[in-house]
Amino acid sequence: MTQAISADETALQEKQTRARYILALGHMCSDINQGTLAAILPFLVAAYHYDYTTAALLVMASNLAGSIIQPIFGHMADKKNRPYCMLLGVCLAGGGMALTGFLSNFYALCVAVMISGIGIALFHPQAAKLVNATSGAKKKGTSMGVFSFGGNLGFTLGPILATLGITLFGLKGTIIFLIPPMLFGLALPLFFPKDLAVQAAAKAKKSSAEGKDDVWAFCKLGVLVTLRSIINSGISTFLVLYMLHVMHQSDTVSSAMLSCYYAMSALSALLGGRLADYWGEKKTIVFSTTLLAFGLIAFPMAPNIYTAALLLIPMGMGIGLCYSPMVISGQQYLPNHMGFASGVTLGLAVSIGGTVTPVLGHIADLKGLTGAFVLLGFLGAAIWITALFLKNLRAEPAAARAQTEK
Repeated sequence: MTQAISADETALQEKQTRARYILALGHMCSDINQGTLAAILPFLVAAYHYDYTTAALLVMASNLAGSIIQPIFGHMADKKNRPYCMLLGVCLAGGGMALTGFLSNFYALCVAVMISGIGIALFHPQAAKLVNATSGAKKKGTSMGVFSFGGNLGFTLGPILATLGITLFGLKGTIIFLIPPMLFGLALPLFFPKDLAVQAAAKAKKSSAEGKDDVWAFCKLGVLVTLRSIINSGISTFLVLYMLHVMHQSDTVSSAMLSCYYAMSALSALLGGRLADYWGEKKTIVFSTTLLAFGLIAFPMAPNIYTAALLLIPMGMGIGLCYSPMVISGQQYLPNHMGFASGVTLGLAVSIGGTVTPVLGHIADLKGLTGAFVLLGFLGAAIWITALFLKNLRAEPAAARAQTEK
């Protein structure tokens, strides 16, 4: 009997592990489109002679659509698990981005990037809820780290694919962004366990019955999420332009710098989940925001490309390390509304900052790109202060628990 139970548990764990990797793949295929827009902007600016403010409006259009509808999708995920929404979201995200190279009208471009933004918003709440439901109590950070790594890997690959496609085929090379939805569309029905959604729903229902929502703690986390999103969106939008026009680098080098930033963020997101299991969420977030503040404050003062490139390390680490702990904290604060919490912390962490990007673009037009990065430095200090006031629900991290259990 014991052996039978053990075999069943092993089979379930294998299903859950496979599901988490499929969800991470979906996260990559979704967020590859977020990383793409920043890399496409310089080509659009060159082709259609947009100023910085107009270029930033495209980012705002993409992110505003996702920001407004994200809570609705989160509420839907709380009511019922709908795995097919993840595939639909990835298809909309990739399809909208693929259209950008075929449209010369600015308003049509806005519609295309809004479709992409809505698709990204549709994917996140359902996927993050399933990640939580398929994770062990002591390894939620690690599981979320794997999922987050998929998204950040997408950010990293976005500029590379955009540059490759446009270099080879011109602006119409954005058609390459139809490939990720096709990949996820094949993997999801073939490898995602069909009965896992039902089991995840039962687990989520049990967890919500045992927990109580802490709205005030979640609101404080929301401030941190918003600041992080603004900072990340600002870096993503203006880093390539900064390297081009301030550091006087080539298109290839400038795009490579953005990819390096995304790569550091991706690797740090994977590490951030493990640190959350070991240190606890708050300590990890405070540590990450300290790195972020340092990098942002020092970046506009970098005297050369080598110093600027080195400062991308603490900037990327600061953005990435806090990603998984943020999502886990949100789910802990709102155990009865995990889909909504995931939509805010995971989805809005990406999208809401884009709605403020035109303000940074206006500052860049008035004060130059250096002025925009000086403002990001002030926001870096603000996010560090905000992190100090977060509530830590997992006061005894995994390392301490392991010693206690011995």
